[in-house]
Amino acid sequence: MDPLTSASRIAGSGLEAQSTRMRIIAENLANANATGDTAGADPYRRKTVTFESLIDRASGASLVSVDGVGADRAPFRTEYDPSHPAADENGMVKLPNVNMLVEMADMREANRAYEANLAVIRQTRSMVAQTIDLLRSQ
Repeated sequence: MDPLTSASRIAGSGLEAQSTRMRIIAENLANANATGDTAGADPYRRKTVTFESLIDRASGASLVSVDGVGADRAPFRTEYDPSHPAADENGMVKLPNVNMLVEMADMREANRAYEANLAVIRQTRSMVAQTIDLLRSQ
């Protein structure tokens, strides 16, 4: 496999991984205030994404892949609100372990990584087009 095709495959795997990461971040943000339905029930638990490195057999290049989506084991936040339907016998409500600042920072990082991989694909396409133009002119 030629180096330009390998570069596109590597960047493509990065795009796919960061896209999954963005989906999980969006889910975390959407559920940042989702409490349990019954008294003392657990609220939404923040999800995390882990990546793994794979070797592309055709090119020998290192690709990235989503290894899995897991649950953040950090403790839930609690708030005193005895009128809430999810309040326990002490009036405490468990809130999701989602930190908006962490999610926004993760989103920014995932967005930058996505854009970097997209730039690699654009540059690779440009180089392929220039090579084809050069070969046509001879």
